[in-house]
Amino acid sequence: MSETEHLPWIPPNFLALPAENSGLDEARAVLIPVPYDSTTSLRGGARNGPAALIEASYGLEDYDHELDLDVSLVGIHTTQALEAHMGGPAEMVKRVRAAVGSYAHSGRLVGVLGGEHSVCIGSVQANLEVYPDISVLYIDAHADLRNEYMGTPWGHASGARRIHEMCPLVLVGVRSLCPEERDYIKSASIPTFYWPPSCDDRELISGIVEHLGPTVYVSIDLDALDPALMPAVGTPEPGGLSWYQMVSLLRCVAETRRIVGFDITELCPAEGPAACSYTAAKLVYKLVAYATSLGK
Repeated sequence: MSETEHLPWIPPNFLALPAENSGLDEARAVLIPVPYDSTTSLRGGARNGPAALIEASYGLEDYDHELDLDVSLVGIHTTQALEAHMGGPAEMVKRVRAAVGSYAHSGRLVGVLGGEHSVCIGSVQANLEVYPDISVLYIDAHADLRNEYMGTPWGHASGARRIHEMCPLVLVGVRSLCPEERDYIKSASIPTFYWPPSCDDRELISGIVEHLGPTVYVSIDLDALDPALMPAVGTPEPGGLSWYQMVSLLRCVAETRRIVGFDITELCPAEGPAACSYTAAKLVYKLVAYATSLGK
């Protein structure tokens, strides 16, 4: 035995899991950190989100009382961070697609930790190769339906547009959009749930879920949450979902549909208190737990 073997080292992965709970062979879920924010247009810093989220996860309890589940026993493998491609956002989409595809084809739940929201495009592309009947639940304060923005069709303002060109899309939490996006929603008849909702939470969640197919990819921009809870984002908008509205929706989707992949994006840790990183980590934890323990 080496002199350091008995010392308590902190594994640099989500939840700081030991090898027996984080190895790829045993994993039911794979998390891919993508520290990329090259197309952000207001406040940068989302490239620091994955590292902050993972570090914050060290402080989470492995046991989830809501599900009576030790989430660490799910088997969660955290990959190394995916390097940004400096050839432009189109090349980064290809890189994310390749990274996600390498794990999605094994049938594992794959979660992308952004980074900016444009990482969703390549991730959805990869999942579509495995699950051609997929529909996407896109939770965001912004519509992200611009055909292009600031010279690129692959940036963070066009993620939902590119996804809708590939598969069915449901927008939730929208409270900021431009006339182009308004017109596209109407012409394409995209189910869109603006915020604040005009009905109670139970009716709202039921209405959202009924628009989703049996196989679902969940894409979350953290600015969908109320900035009183989540100010650490690149483009904050007043209002938004509460924590319990968010997790109640995700739980209902997991109970009634099969969640096969997800991304959680736009954490800018320098723009808010440390609690924001913990909230983002807890959301990843909840989504992994719901998808693997409640999934159809």
